[in-house]
Amino acid sequence: MSEYGNETANPTSPAVNATAEPRPSEGALGTGVTPIWPAATAIAPASGELTFHGIPASALLDEFGSPLYVIDTDEVAARARYFVDAAANAFNNATTHVSFAGKAFLSKEIVRLVLAAGMYVDTCTMGEMRIALAAGAPGRRLVLHGNNKSDEEIALAIGQGFAKIVVDSPDEPARIAAIAHRLGKRARVMLRVTSGIHAGGHEYISTAHEDQKFGVPLLPAGADASVLDILADIADATPAATNARVAERGDSGDAAVAGAVSAAGDAAANAVADAAAAADAPSSAAKPTRQLRYDIRYPYDLTGDELSATDRALAAAMEAVANGPALAVLKEIHRHQDVLELVGIHSHIGSNIHDADAFIQAARRMMLLRKTFYATDAYTLPEVDLGGGYSVAYTDGEDSMDVRVELARLADAVTDVNRALGMPAPAISFEPGRWIVAPAGVTLYRVGTIKHVTLSDDGHGHQPTDKFGNPISERVYVSVDGGMSDNIRPALYGADYTVRLANRRGSDESMLVRVVGMHCESGDIIVHEDRLPADLKRGDVLAVPVTGAYGRTMASNYNQALIPAVVGVSHDGAHVMLRRQTIDDLLGLDLG
Repeated sequence: MSEYGNETANPTSPAVNATAEPRPSEGALGTGVTPIWPAATAIAPASGELTFHGIPASALLDEFGSPLYVIDTDEVAARARYFVDAAANAFNNATTHVSFAGKAFLSKEIVRLVLAAGMYVDTCTMGEMRIALAAGAPGRRLVLHGNNKSDEEIALAIGQGFAKIVVDSPDEPARIAAIAHRLGKRARVMLRVTSGIHAGGHEYISTAHEDQKFGVPLLPAGADASVLDILADIADATPAATNARVAERGDSGDAAVAGAVSAAGDAAANAVADAAAAADAPSSAAKPTRQLRYDIRYPYDLTGDELSATDRALAAAMEAVANGPALAVLKEIHRHQDVLELVGIHSHIGSNIHDADAFIQAARRMMLLRKTFYATDAYTLPEVDLGGGYSVAYTDGEDSMDVRVELARLADAVTDVNRALGMPAPAISFEPGRWIVAPAGVTLYRVGTIKHVTLSDDGHGHQPTDKFGNPISERVYVSVDGGMSDNIRPALYGADYTVRLANRRGSDESMLVRVVGMHCESGDIIVHEDRLPADLKRGDVLAVPVTGAYGRTMASNYNQALIPAVVGVSHDGAHVMLRRQTIDDLLGLDLG
């Protein structure tokens, strides 16, 4: 095998077993360790050309134009089936739902592929909703997200009977309820909660910290989140202590038992005393306030001495959650139960996360919120959606989440925390997007200008280096006929990719290159650093893998560049999924 990849051709059939993780077969490019190339990608033995299901890369550009997004639809289908099976196997004692995050890449064909694999489809704009519906997706298999939903989007989701509308802010329940009432329908909703767990490699893809636009916070402003640390070790919680009572006191001062709640301990006496004091004091609030009123004699006969330190800490954690914004919004939704069906809570902590550790922390917090809401309102939330963010490898040797292993770890943690809280297991939902489509995509470009740039030190004796720290005196800039208009991720997130010569076998001698686009930005970089054959020339074809997610879907007309076509490849051949834009498309929008 040369430094540019395995020279053996792959079989061209879709030999991806849904019971084994989709990854390159023995003949695939790269090392065979990381899934950075679709499994049916190969090197033609005679020419050294990159092929997709036996179709040469140069033939695809000749027929469909350059640049070109290539999506292996067999790979998409296999990865979708694999994730659905992995979730079901991990949570074998609970119902699981898997939704494809359409923001990663959406087309009518993709919608049909993931639906056939047993998935739902997440949408977050009118455009995504209309594409999914145009593909034939029934409303019961669709979900509406979004931090700023329009009334038209909400009405369409309700009218089409969407499986879920994910509430993202405190004002939404009333808006959704009013629209549902006007339509004479009942909407299924869940609440997106910001758990405070930070995950994801870049600030822009970390979505559960406080200072960002998504969701409703779990804890009150300024609360000490360390009160939730007990969730990491609650195995010794007393099962009998997971029952107590909640008092609701209104203007009359009458108490009403609302449900059962976890834990007791030192906080119990304070909570009861506070409730009693509130009953004696003149009422100035129109709305009733809820206090967790722990009663260790109900329905078991315990004494305070029998309660563990864990029980006491858990009581404090529940008090914090009970006073948080998320619980308040759940109550608001529940008040509209005539037109809103509250189906669960939702968490999304970030993107491109390599293991289950952060998901486990977020899941524990969601289960605590679920228990606390049961305590205050005697309502068992049927579903907890743990979102997406499962990583893929973009370069050889980079980590990629093993979803079978990590979802099994997550399932064990969910089982343990619900056992400690005395709660039945909810249905568990997931929202993979990148994991399904990113490794199925490759972008092809034609080489234009090749510029050798001599590098000098910075005047202080510091010589430029490559990514491994080796001094370099020259960098070769390879310009292609695309760039940040078809892949904004390197400029936006600092994302890293790899590249290879795709239309022939190059020389054994290689050169250090930076692959750049054609746009008027110095940050228009596609591949920061890689090696290509030294005999690279204008007109050659380059291939960049793992571009199936957030490439076409984030494409733009910057510099009035035309957005490339998306071509699907499979064991049945090649076909256009999304056509290339034309100059007529651009001029047709200009009414000047």
